[in-house]
Amino acid sequence: MLKISVFLCGAVVMVIELTGSRVLAPYLGTSLVVWTSLIGIILASLSLGYWWGGRVADRRPDARLLGWIILLAALATAAIALTKSFVLGFLQSQGAGLHTAAVWSTLLLFAPPSVLLGMVAPFAVRLTLADTQSSGRTAGNLYAISTIGSIVGTFLAGFVLIAWLGSTNILLLMAAVLALASLLAARRDVSLKTAACVLFPALLLVMADYDTQLAAEGFVDRDTTYNRVIVFKGAGDYTGRLMRVMITGPQAKQSAMYLDDPSALALPYTRYFRLVEHFVPEMKRMLVLGGGGFSFPKYALAHYPEVRVDVVELDPGVTTLAREHFELKDHPRQRIIAEDARTFLNRNRETYDAILCDTFNSHYAIPFHLTTLEAVQRMHAALAPNGVVLVNLISAQSGERGRLFHAMFATYTRVFPRVLAFAVRNPQDGSSWQNIILAALASPDEPPLANPDPDMAAMLAKRLELPAGAGVAPLTDDYAPVDRYIMSAW
Repeated sequence: MLKISVFLCGAVVMVIELTGSRVLAPYLGTSLVVWTSLIGIILASLSLGYWWGGRVADRRPDARLLGWIILLAALATAAIALTKSFVLGFLQSQGAGLHTAAVWSTLLLFAPPSVLLGMVAPFAVRLTLADTQSSGRTAGNLYAISTIGSIVGTFLAGFVLIAWLGSTNILLLMAAVLALASLLAARRDVSLKTAACVLFPALLLVMADYDTQLAAEGFVDRDTTYNRVIVFKGAGDYTGRLMRVMITGPQAKQSAMYLDDPSALALPYTRYFRLVEHFVPEMKRMLVLGGGGFSFPKYALAHYPEVRVDVVELDPGVTTLAREHFELKDHPRQRIIAEDARTFLNRNRETYDAILCDTFNSHYAIPFHLTTLEAVQRMHAALAPNGVVLVNLISAQSGERGRLFHAMFATYTRVFPRVLAFAVRNPQDGSSWQNIILAALASPDEPPLANPDPDMAAMLAKRLELPAGAGVAPLTDDYAPVDRYIMSAW
């Protein structure tokens, strides 16, 4: 029974670590900084647990004590699920840098159960030792069992749990598993048995009640293969119209839809994709990289009767949510491709009049492989001679906070003869982060910047002075430090 308990604890460690990325994502994103903090702090916590568990076991080699340690780990794991929103919201409100926020979030939420779970293997070794001649084999066997459990937990989390359960329910389920493991470790302790038998069903009941409450409030919190996605209802920023919002990253709405007009463009930056009408008025084929709530594809199908739209969306779970909550329907002029946008570009042999890149929907985690010179060259190769690529990015215009904009501009100007930029909010505000739309034109001819449509004219009037001599090199597959550039957002 002790070996089963060690196996379960090893599995839970890795499930918690992988689920941790989904817990942190809505507040801190999924950048390299977040993953580094998560892995580093959990490894440090396990190391502390190994050291502490060995010392405690030498002083008091009692199976009942090990059972209570595992039960405390169960409570600490459940505490992540119950306190994560408060802890992460508080840290975010303090305005700390991303590095600081990521480290403290991991310390407060994930270090306690990791330390306790790290104590299990050395404690089990001490309980199992019969003589010094077999101590090496005993320790090796138990650590191998723990590691095999971690391998099983890794594949279980990555292939099954995250795809089928939300992060909150996964943590509650893992706490219940640890409660069971505590019973297996010390079956003769009546008080421990009572506590574990109360905790196990209580956690399962909280899991069931959590999903019921979310559904009753019209709130969706779903972990897909690639994202943690939150969908909810809210009022528009300026219009007051009721909308449904999709969030896959912190401090931003990735997609939104007016409930009274599903095909309208609810978010300001999506309206700038209408610039395709200005630059390519006779377009017939459009490629959209990044589906999300399918805001612009729905608009294009409703307003451009001659246009065929291909949408490349990496995450099938996001597409499913778009069908369930954002009025996405099958259409004879729309093709949805479930694939990474870069791999699609690499194998694509078709030609498009317009390519819309809407994959950089957060400044916390950017798919760097879509920012590089090689990716831009693939877009250029897929473009008709008079076509346009429109790219939505979030950056400041100048200074350290504008380095992403400067790098993206430098990359596109290496490939396209003409590149324009438009500020979605305020072209005079050079220091604040905002949506910026890059327009890369395949033709070297000077494009017209006047339009009789007043909305279109207003967008064209927000053209930015282009960065010159900013000292930022183009991004490449070999070197694309976008994570470093976006750190200045904090």
